[in-house]
Amino acid sequence: MTPQVMAVTPHQTVGHVRDLMARKRIQALPVTGPEDEVLGIVTAVDLLRAHKDATPVASIMTKEVLTIPDYADVSKAARMMRNRRIHHLVVTGDGKMLGILSSYDLLKLVEDHRFVPKNAPSTPGRPRGKSGSHRRRSG
Repeated sequence: MTPQVMAVTPHQTVGHVRDLMARKRIQALPVTGPEDEVLGIVTAVDLLRAHKDATPVASIMTKEVLTIPDYADVSKAARMMRNRRIHHLVVTGDGKMLGILSSYDLLKLVEDHRFVPKNAPSTPGRPRGKSGSHRRRSG
């Protein structure tokens, strides 16, 4: 997780968000309220559509944000992200935003060998032979 995440408020503008994301080289910004509660998220994909710079973030943000509690297992986060086809999860604790988890964070865990996936379950059936071992017998 990336702690100390930059966030924006609903009344800030698309132009501000676009500039901030470009300068900081980030792909998503949570939208938070006065108590650091998560109200939405705005991503680089949201900015691909033509929006005027003066448009408030509240009108383009995704309001149904998927969050994950800070005590959850990383494999649950990875599964949520894969199943929902998203690249960012907001990490929360006590109803407040604590950080953000991105697909890049998960890739770093794998790269650093700190996350070891479980072995896939074996499937019952016939034993596997060598490739090309299915030959016709002449008789």
